[in-house]
Formats: sequence, C-alpha cells, structure tokens
Amino acid sequence: MRTVTLILVDDDGKLLGALPPFPAEVPFWPEVGGVVTTVRERFGIDVAVLRILFTSLPVPHGGEVTYLAQTGGVPSVDLAPVEVDLDDHPHRAAYARVGGPAASLAWAADALDAAGVGPITGVLQQRTWNLSVIWRIATAGGPVWLKQVPSFFAHEGAVIGWLATVGGGPSLIAAAEGRMLLHDIPGDDLYAADAGVRDAVAADLHRYQLAAVGDVERLAALGVPDRRGALLGAQLAGVVAAHGGGDPRLEALAAGLPARLAELAACGLPETLVHGDLHPGNVRGDLHPDGARTIIDWGDSFLGHPGFDILRITERGVTDDERAAITAAWADRWRADVPGCDPERALELLVPLAALRNAAIYAAFVAAIEPAEHPYHSSDVDFWLDHASKLPA
Repeated sequence: MRTVTLILVDDDGKLLGALPPFPAEVPFWPEVGGVVTTVRERFGIDVAVLRILFTSLPVPHGGEVTYLAQTGGVPSVDLAPVEVDLDDHPHRAAYARVGGPAASLAWAADALDAAGVGPITGVLQQRTWNLSVIWRIATAGGPVWLKQVPSFFAHEGAVIGWLATVGGGPSLIAAAEGRMLLHDIPGDDLYAADAGVRDAVAADLHRYQLAAVGDVERLAALGVPDRRGALLGAQLAGVVAAHGGGDPRLEALAAGLPARLAELAACGLPETLVHGDLHPGNVRGDLHPDGARTIIDWGDSFLGHPGFDILRITERGVTDDERAAITAAWADRWRADVPGCDPERALELLVPLAALRNAAIYAAFVAAIEPAEHPYHSSDVDFWLDHASKLPA
C-alpha cells in the first residue's frame, strides 16, 4: 500500500498546490494507473503524472510518496499550499517535464493516423518513472501501447525493429526519439511462469541470439551498448573502483577480470544480442510451454555473452533441480549449434560477473537520473556488490 500525494501544476507549469493524500493499492511507485483513475473519480480532473518528488522510504515500494502532476482542470477540493523546487534538472527525461506527456500523445496520434490504425478513443497512463512512461491507448482498431524511455534506453525501438526481421519481439507500429507505439499483446505478464515456460522462453531467445551472431555490427551501429570482451571488463572494473569501497574481495575479482574474460572467450560461445533483464515478467503471453509468448522490454539489451540471460531467468522462482534442467537444455542448444563450445564452464565464469554487471547497471541509472529519483535504485548498487564479493572466485 502507498499513500499518494499529488502536487499539481497547470499547463504552463505554474504551481497550484497539493491534493489531499489518498491510498493506492499497488505499492510499486512507478504504477500510476490507479492513481490517475482515483484522481479522476475523486477530484474530477485528469492528470498526467510527471515524476516523483519525495518518498518516506529508501526502496520503491509502499510508504508515503509525493508526485508532481500536470492538469488542465480545476479539482473539486481546495488545494493545500506547498513549496516545492520546480527548477529543471539536466537528467530529467522529456516525459517528466511539463508538456512532455502531451507532446508524446500528440506524436502517437500522428503516428497512429499515418499507420492507419485508427483515431485515439481513450488514454490511460499506466506507469511512469526514470526508466519509462507507458500509456494504454484505445483506438478504433483496438488497444495499443505508447512507451517512452530516457536517452540511455533509446536503442530499444531499434532492437524491436531488428527483432521483427527474425520473427520475434513486440509488434512495432512506429518509433522515434525514445518513443515506441506497440500493438497490444494478448495474455499476461508471465511473472508466475513455471520451469517449463522459462525453458520455452530460453529456447525462443536462443533463436534470436543465433540470428544476431552474424548481425552484431549492425546492432552496434543501431546504438545497442557494446559489452563484448574488454568493454565488459572496463565496465565491471569501473563499478568496483567507484563503489567497491576498497573491499579486498572485490578488488581481487576486478584484478582477475582479464584472465577470467580470456577463459570465458575460450569457452567458445559467440557474443550476441543479450536481453539484459530476462525475468518472466518481461515475457507476455500464455502460462503454458506450448502457448504464445513475446519477450518484451528490450531497454536493458546489449551486445555480449548469452549466458547472462539464462542466469537471469533462473535467478529465482525455480528449484535447484529445475534450474539445473533449464541450464542443461540451454547448454545443449548451444553445443548443437556451436560444436566444441563449453557452456557449463562459461556459466561458472559468468556468475560473479553477472552480479558485478547488475551493480554497474544500477550505478549507471543513478548517475543518469535526478536526485529525487535515486531511491528507485541506490540501494541496489551496494546489494549487488556485496553479493558479488561473497561468490566463489
């Protein structure tokens, strides 16, 4: 449960005041669908949630949360006077600024018209935070989704476009400047996926990764971050140097990176397109291994070792035996397609690197967002560094 306060500004950015606090059932801070619906029903106005301002907790779940929201309406209650710093910040996403949501929806309307999908008949903002804003849009041709991401995820639209060339990924209507219009995907986000579904997802991804092996330079030219070989080593050594606090276990891990990466390369698996966050919630479809599935949310994708993804999809939610079976099937697929490679040894070498990479990604998020948003990710850097320090060398 969250207790939500919205501080309102008008369409010119003028501070209006704060609505009375109200509860939001879903605790995760980025989820704003229920928030905007409650405001419409309780206070009689439509709002666009721009960004988070204050929180009572250091983690993005529950507590008291204050957002800045834009409205063109007049609420049915008096607004409380507030003082808040509305100065701009260089790391603020375009969609988190006054007028940003309206500009994105106007772009969507033009793109839908050009694609012949049909006029917009309804809009509901679903999520907003420093990693994305998502709207569900009703059209005469059916529901579509508008997603916009910050500059450090700007390659996502290009990756989805590339996936279409190999018969995978979401169905893209249009993409430009971090904005993506996507056809609706029937089904559910597969957070509850069992081992069979996870293995099927890994098999789907294997097909895309095989196709990407011969296309990595094209993907790099499209802006997909390159974390192959020494570039990965530099990223991981950098997070230890900046945030490791002199921990001797982390220092030893960093010092051994060149040798570890050389042995990893000798295992013979090709570097390719990596999803980067392949948990079951980033797959949408049916909870059955033979059902339809679509891997979504490619913003974390990069060029690197395919083992990162199998470690992520087996990270939690499966038993040790299930994890071993999914991993063995993954290894068999790579051995069949790349004779002589050693997938099992590659994963052994990757385990501590995966933890360091998580820390590096969260550190990069924190460095690229404004201070009010740091609670979304700041505790994750220390968590993953501590985890890496306790893994076998």
